[in-house]
Order: sequence, then C-alpha cells, then structure tokens
Amino acid sequence: MTTWDPADFRDRVQAVLDDFLDERDAELAPLGPDASRLIAEARTAVSGGKRFRAAFCHWGHRAVRPSVDDDAALARACASLEVLHASALVHDDFMDASDTRRGRPATHRAFEAEHRAAGWRGDAEQYGAAAAILLGDLLLGWAEDMLRRSGFPPAEVAPGLALFEQCRNEVIAGQFLDVSVQARGRADVDTAMTVLRYKSAKYSIERPIHIGAALGGATPQQLEQLSRFGLPLGEAFQLRDDLLGVFGDPEQTGKPAGDDLVEGKRTVLVALALDAAPRAAAERLDAALGTPLTDTDVDELRAIIEESGARAQVETVIEQLSGHAVEALRAADVDEHARDVLVELAAAATQRTV
Repeated sequence: MTTWDPADFRDRVQAVLDDFLDERDAELAPLGPDASRLIAEARTAVSGGKRFRAAFCHWGHRAVRPSVDDDAALARACASLEVLHASALVHDDFMDASDTRRGRPATHRAFEAEHRAAGWRGDAEQYGAAAAILLGDLLLGWAEDMLRRSGFPPAEVAPGLALFEQCRNEVIAGQFLDVSVQARGRADVDTAMTVLRYKSAKYSIERPIHIGAALGGATPQQLEQLSRFGLPLGEAFQLRDDLLGVFGDPEQTGKPAGDDLVEGKRTVLVALALDAAPRAAAERLDAALGTPLTDTDVDELRAIIEESGARAQVETVIEQLSGHAVEALRAADVDEHARDVLVELAAAATQRTV
C-alpha cells in the first residue's frame, strides 16, 4: 500500500499551472483584452485531465532520487509536460476537426463562436483556426520555458531538456504520420502501431518518465530500464484510448459517441477489424470512416468491429503489454516505493473508462 494521493497531486499540478498562467497574464496585459482572451483559453486548455504525464515524470524522478531536493522545482518540471500535452490537444482538435474536448467546445470552435457572436468581418472558421494554431504554438513554447526555468540547477536541467526536445520532435512528427495516414485512407496494423508509438505512447509515458529520471541524475542503464516499462505501457495506454474513441461513453469521455469513427481514425483497432471482418462488412467500415455518422451508423460500425474480434484482440494486447511493462519494472534498479506507485499508475492508465 502506498501513501501517494493522486487527487492531491493533481491539485498541486493545477496550482502550479495557475501560478504560471498568472505570470503570463501579467506579462501580456499591456497587449489588452485580446491577449486576456488568449490567456483565458490557455487556462481552459490546461485545466482538468488525469495528469498522467506529470505523475509519470514525478515518479520517474523519485525512482532514481527518492528524496526530492526541491519540491517546487520538480512540481514545475512535471507541470511543464501538461502544458506540452495541452498544446498537442489544441492542435490535434483543430487538425481532426473535433468539435469538443472534455465536454466543452474545442479551442478552434470556441474562438469561431466568439467571432460569430461578435459579428466580426471575415471567415469565422478561419479565425478559429488561426487562434488555435497560435495558442497551440504559445503553449508549446511555454512548456519548454517552464521546464528550463523550473528551478533545477543548469547542469541538472540540461539532460531533461534534451529529452524534452526529443519528446517534442517525436510527437510532432508522429502527428504528421497520423494526418498522412488519414489522408491516404489506409493503414495496416504495423503502420497504425508506428503512429500510435510516436504520436502518443512515447510522449504520454516513456518520455515523461525519462525526463523526470534525467532530472534526478539517472544513468543510461536506468533510462533503458525505464524504457522497458514506459514504452509498452504507453502503447497499452493509447490502445485503451483507441477503444474509448469507439466504444467509450460520451458522458465520461466528453466526446460524441464513436468520435474516432466520425474523424476517420486509422487506428490499430480499425486496422485489425478491416483485416478480420467479412469482405462486405470490412468495405462498409472502410467506406464509412471519416464521414458524418448517425447514432445508428455508429452502432452498426461498432458491431462490425466487435464481431470481427478486433475489440477482444486489442483488450488482450493491452493486458499483454501492461504485463510486460510491470515485469520489466520489477527487474529495474529503482526505488521500491516509486516502483509501487508506478505499478499503480500503470493500472490507472490502462484500465480507465475516460
């Protein structure tokens, strides 16, 4: 039994983010009310969520340095990964033409609605797109600033920054792989797994653990051991997300039913279903991806995926990857208490309903 309180941790991360945005608000105040609107949307973008990236960063650090030298510096470093995540979500929602995020309008839709309500000139959708791109870019820059100025001595923060740069490059390139796959309208299982690995798995779990550990002075061997835990767990995490994108309850996910189907996501789940479903059913699923779908359509496509065995197969892979990850962590040269919490986090990341 651990003494870690996830709810208290999330509250502390939010407090750090609120303080950071208060500082940015004061800096940009001379620009007037438009800058204030941008900050207000930034606050929304970094609010809520499960804070997995911050948590894995924190416990990656504690895994190699059990006694934290500077709680405030570590909290800011962990929170920086939530700002990176917010940047990715703002851009991702725009690229996917998503209408909602966590039950509220996506950033581009929120600014689009403001334009329309004010009766401004020009195209409201273009305005929303421009605002989302700029806010996502701003958040991306702020994430790196937050880590660099977190409070760690320069020699200690440098290895973390190097890994942050890798993480940033991987997630942006992974996102481009994803949009290219959607544009081509096809992806086999291997291609879908590559997208999953670089767009989400590495930046969701492996790199946050690496960054936290690097800030704690991890050796190359320890980073490699933590990779054997973090990468398969990140893949399992995203596979769970893919299942929720098709089968999740909108009341819990904050997204419409079957949202990934409407957006035409060529996920591992979809690739497996297209491989295994009868020809007519596979053709129906393939043709329907990325088109407007009624609730009846979504139910039909869900049934095709379920009956193909793809859903059960993905559940099995999640269980296998999670098992491999925990087994690797058991063998790693890390602090015992941190190991226990990381095992708890592994279960929370892969057995969730939202």
